[in-house]
Amino acid sequence: MSAVITKASRLLAGRGGRATTDAAVILSALPVPVVLLDADNRFRHANHAAEQFLGISAAWLAQHRLSDLLPPDNPLFLLIEQVRNTEATIADHDLNLDSPRLHKRGITVQGSPLPEEPGSILLVMQDASTARALDRQLAFRGAARSVSGMAAILAHEVKNPLSGIRGAAQLLESSVGPADRELAELIRDEADRIRELVDRMEAFGEKPIARTAVNIHRVLEHVRKLAQSGFAAHIRFQEHYDPSLPPVWANRDQLVQVVLNLVKNAAEAATQEGIHHPEIILATGFQHGMRVAIPGSTERMDLPLFVAVRDNGNGIPEDIRPHLFEPFVSSKSNGSGLGLSLVAKIIGDHGGLIEVDSRPGRTEFRLHLPVVSEKDADQ
Repeated sequence: MSAVITKASRLLAGRGGRATTDAAVILSALPVPVVLLDADNRFRHANHAAEQFLGISAAWLAQHRLSDLLPPDNPLFLLIEQVRNTEATIADHDLNLDSPRLHKRGITVQGSPLPEEPGSILLVMQDASTARALDRQLAFRGAARSVSGMAAILAHEVKNPLSGIRGAAQLLESSVGPADRELAELIRDEADRIRELVDRMEAFGEKPIARTAVNIHRVLEHVRKLAQSGFAAHIRFQEHYDPSLPPVWANRDQLVQVVLNLVKNAAEAATQEGIHHPEIILATGFQHGMRVAIPGSTERMDLPLFVAVRDNGNGIPEDIRPHLFEPFVSSKSNGSGLGLSLVAKIIGDHGGLIEVDSRPGRTEFRLHLPVVSEKDADQ
């Protein structure tokens, strides 16, 4: 594909005519984001994939320079300078393209010179964040299996003596004075807290999932009503739903558990100090081209439906983001660090994918889920 891109771009850099038109058609048909800059870093061409990738129309780009889109200290300018100085193709990875108009993280950019047009640069961009998210999710699923093994041991070795401790504490409450009764209550409460933690870890067990066709919007509405009648009573909710979406192939109760967990986290983030108008956005949509391999199989699964939970909190601390779905990792002082691990495991068990994008003022968790297929419908 790189040879096709380069050849088409050389034709495009020419002086017009049929060749230029054909080159523009070729580049526009490519699924990879491609832009062509002239010697002054003006946008000479941007294909359709680049418009979607950048979220900016080709008409706007044609009237502007790269410096109108990104600050001058962005590493992309250094890459462009190196390409011009060396007249060689250079690739850079994990670039962040941040500006008021653009927010892309973990981008791979390949810059190539065009000898026929001195100073012109061809930029091919690729978003590797989804691939990295999938790799991390596979690692999280392995960690979750370790937690499930630990849970089985805890359930056997801890629950039985814990019940004895709690029972003894209850007996003491009725036979001691007020001062000692407070200590007995403390023992009982702590025994309950440990049992609750063990119960939550047991949820990581490997059990078959009973799936049916689930209306994702009913799940979201159910969670919203639960939230607004309780922990999120003073938070404004917005719903951006695509009503044309087909049902997802999932376990309804587990999806409720996943979305409820994400909404609780969003509510806590949106009510942090300094947030004057807390808000949570629930969104759904159709996203073409999202496919993942089915573990242990040569088949691939389409994940065309997405669910997003977004808040306007202060964002997730940068040092925690890479480990967010690992067990026992939490940014909360009193958190167990199991909530998001369980979310990742449930979505992974459904064959789906979870992504997170966070910065101050905007954090979004996005779930990619399978829809009901003809094979599923026949079951």
